[in-house]
Amino acid sequence: MLYVVKRKTLILSLLICLAIIALALAGCSNQETGSTKAPAADAYKVGVVLDISGKASSLGIPERDTVQMIANKINREGGINGHPLELVILDTKSNETEAALAARKLIQEGVLAILGASTSGSTMAIIDTVQNAEIPLVSCAASVKIVEPLNERRWVFKTAQSDSLVAAKIVDYLKLKNLTKVAFVSVNNAYGDSGREEFEKAASAGGITVTVWEKFEQDDTIMTSQLTNVKKQNPQAVIAWAIPPAASSLTENYRQMDIKAPLIHSHGIGNQTFIDLAGPAAEGVIFPIGKLVVADSLPESDPQKDILINYVSDYRETYGPPDPFGGYAWDALHLVINAIEKAGPDKAKIRDELEKTSGFVGVTGVFNMSPADHNGLAIEDLVLVEIRDGKWQISKD
Repeated sequence: MLYVVKRKTLILSLLICLAIIALALAGCSNQETGSTKAPAADAYKVGVVLDISGKASSLGIPERDTVQMIANKINREGGINGHPLELVILDTKSNETEAALAARKLIQEGVLAILGASTSGSTMAIIDTVQNAEIPLVSCAASVKIVEPLNERRWVFKTAQSDSLVAAKIVDYLKLKNLTKVAFVSVNNAYGDSGREEFEKAASAGGITVTVWEKFEQDDTIMTSQLTNVKKQNPQAVIAWAIPPAASSLTENYRQMDIKAPLIHSHGIGNQTFIDLAGPAAEGVIFPIGKLVVADSLPESDPQKDILINYVSDYRETYGPPDPFGGYAWDALHLVINAIEKAGPDKAKIRDELEKTSGFVGVTGVFNMSPADHNGLAIEDLVLVEIRDGKWQISKD
């Protein structure tokens, strides 16, 4: 009997000791948990629709690389108000139908805003979708029709210089050089059509006569028929509105036909691909563009200088030489990040903050948006550039 009592006492003592040890371990565990970081906050998800493959890939690839570079940096530095930034990147394949499908998919994913697309046509294809869904869109494309009329574009913004500004810059140059009789050739798509429309307005207002209008397709490599018509008119200058590779092919054809008039392109040629494809034919081409391509030549007093030099350095370290198309994406994502920082994860408030953007110094220019202007750039954000020795240089004119 005594043995049984002692045995029960021993078992009880062991159980008490085990309980004390368990409590002690639990206390240590609680202390360790209290010293660790809180669980990560939910990610802020932003959609990206870009022309990464297909005819406009020379635009979409640097844009994709740029937004990924920015997201990595933002997340290394703690995210947006403590929330990781998650990008959902989809490829339009340079196809307008694919662009529309991508926008719908991103909306279903619950993104707070959408960046893109790379081209005017792809962007125009998704505008109705984002308008109906009431989700902010910041395009990297040029057509002024992306943001006008404003009463139909309440949710749409863009970072590339509008073709209306580029047309005005070209007309200023023509007037300066007393070139009053010109020809106009353009790619047969939304970018070319909008450029033609805006140039026609600017030329008319500036006293410039357009003697011939010609079009070509984005996949054309031979434009001799159009250029023969141009040459017959003996213009004082020829204005071209396209992107590579068609813009490069046009330039080669132009030189082969020995047309003497200066060739002035739009800002659609502002990447290394144009020079690489056009080769020696690119020599002497003039075009308006943002300051990125001549960042090293800018005076220290230029408000964009530091931003441009830093972007060039960061991009070059991973991907090689940057171009303005990547710059459009840099601006688009930073504008959205700034808006989310102020508005939080509320799409309507993000839209409102985008519209309030004032004095934002970006890669493309200094942005001042308003209810009357969803691009926010001025003609002063453009410089006239000439290709000399295979490099971009500020024009001496």
